[in-house]
Amino acid sequence: MSQPNVERVIGVLATDEAFRRRFAENPRAALQQLIENGVELTPCERHALAALDPAELTRFADAIDARLQKTDLEGGPA
Repeated sequence: MSQPNVERVIGVLATDEAFRRRFAENPRAALQQLIENGVELTPCERHALAALDPAELTRFADAIDARLQKTDLEGGPA
């Protein structure tokens, strides 16, 4: 079961500004990067995650306390 991996990806999307920006630019490539780093996702999970709305992810991230965020100092706004 890979539900913990899905939760991990959502957590990264919510707290990592640079990854969220890469995801907004190319969701499939961003997810592939995680997969190459050992996050196991089924094809169905990859498809569902790639379909997430980047604007909604940013909205959700903005609601999270900044102390829990990983700031991207090089990439500008998410």
